[in-house]
Amino acid sequence: MINYSVILFAQDMLGSAWLSGLGLGLCFGPPLILGWFAGVFCDRLAPGWVIQGAQAVFGLSALVLWWTLLREPVDRAGTLLLSAGLAGVAWSFASPARMAVLAQIVPADRLKKTSVFFNVFVMLGFGLGPLTIAVLRESGGWPWVVRGILVLVVLASMLLVPVRTQRSGLVRQSMAADVREGLRTVLRQPLLLQLMLVAMAGYLAMGPLQLLLPRLAVERLGLPELQLGLLLGSLALSLIGGGVLAMVLASHVHHGAAIFTGILGAGAALAALGSTHAAGAALALLAAVGVLGGMSLSLIAAGIQAEAAVAVRGRVLSMYTIISQVIPASSGVLAGTLMQHFGVEVALWCCGIGLVGLMLVNLGWMRALRSQIR
Repeated sequence: MINYSVILFAQDMLGSAWLSGLGLGLCFGPPLILGWFAGVFCDRLAPGWVIQGAQAVFGLSALVLWWTLLREPVDRAGTLLLSAGLAGVAWSFASPARMAVLAQIVPADRLKKTSVFFNVFVMLGFGLGPLTIAVLRESGGWPWVVRGILVLVVLASMLLVPVRTQRSGLVRQSMAADVREGLRTVLRQPLLLQLMLVAMAGYLAMGPLQLLLPRLAVERLGLPELQLGLLLGSLALSLIGGGVLAMVLASHVHHGAAIFTGILGAGAALAALGSTHAAGAALALLAAVGVLGGMSLSLIAAGIQAEAAVAVRGRVLSMYTIISQVIPASSGVLAGTLMQHFGVEVALWCCGIGLVGLMLVNLGWMRALRSQIR
């Protein structure tokens, strides 16, 4: 909700596609630096406490967003970007910590399947964010949106209190040495490395979806605000459907083939979105992107969780979460720049065709992932 609020506020209230892209970049950009240290914290400290600290920063981000509403229009850009940056700091620590917590509370023989199930909830939040914003804005405007964010932050923190996690008992070197150790672990395992790289390709579609879809819905499809929220919210159902599909197929399909097929199909559907002029066709293509992308990313996340050794799990998972946040931010900034100069249609074409081309290259050289069965 915070990420979508930054994007929609910049587009609707400030009238700037470029600023919305920069805001998205600040929501997801800080993990590029902080994520490496977040992984070390998750290995050194009880990850449950790391999440609670991140939740407090999310709450501060929401309060700054509220402050933005109270300022004069000409002064809003700075505090809006501050809110986005605080959200990025929180994401840096919350994302790896929640996956590290999962590994502590789920038996090892059930971790991979549970990770797929967990990813369904991640996608649920991603998809329901814009729908919740639309409903709250219809009821009481932006102040209600911020109140809703604060209520959810407090509720989530309270629900986490009974979850007990433990700090690692391993003796650590310096933080920089710990970071290098985690990086060497990934580089030495071909399957783990290729899962990380293909995750980068899969997440390329997330930034353009968040940034370009609202503009497509308004300019090309002419949808009013509530229908815009419903269209964006329909992404929730398709992402959840992709996660459920991954759960169903996990024991029956070649994981490598499913990942390659899913991301290739999602890229093709993303490119086709640029040519649609009907709400029904846009909904169908959006569903294809969500289902195929959700299935692939769920299998990728579960594979990384299963391949990560216990001693370095926090650092390995932090690398995955860096990818899951920095790549959408980077592709979102690029998509915003393309939209600013060439329009939403060309931006969608470029993003979708670029993703397909990249995955065809990956298909040619990723032997370990191609051979992964289950």
